[in-house]
Amino acid sequence: MRLDPLSLPLSFEARDARADGGLRLVEIARDHVVLRRSVRGMRMAINIRISEFLGVALRTVDGAPTLILKHRDPSLSVPLASDPESDAIGHAWQHWSETFALPQLDETRPVRSAPRRRRRNAIRARRPSILMRRRLGRDIAGMDVYRGEREIIARN
Repeated sequence: MRLDPLSLPLSFEARDARADGGLRLVEIARDHVVLRRSVRGMRMAINIRISEFLGVALRTVDGAPTLILKHRDPSLSVPLASDPESDAIGHAWQHWSETFALPQLDETRPVRSAPRRRRRNAIRARRPSILMRRRLGRDIAGMDVYRGEREIIARN
């Protein structure tokens, strides 16, 4: 599969695991993408602006480099081109990226996740700040202790 970015608008069928029949109809224009599919007999059309996509990603699928218009939701990503020749796919990657004014994302290399940052004070968010400022009590040693009395009466 190979689509030309200079011949927009385009319409083609792509695989969709959730759709009835495993296919969905994709319509690509310069400013939006329309995904038409049927799920359990309910037909739907999803209109997505190009600016909502993250970029044009280069991914290896089944051993062949593939261009994908990547969305935050993986089910809304759209395949653009698949070609075993990596030079031709590199030029197509650049053309699609320039056509949509989206960044080129390279997902062929394994990405190491950054180590999790340590939070400076994990308990601080759970405790009220007023408890940090208040004194816990008076000096107990300086108070008078009355033993053997039945009641304490405070007189004015």
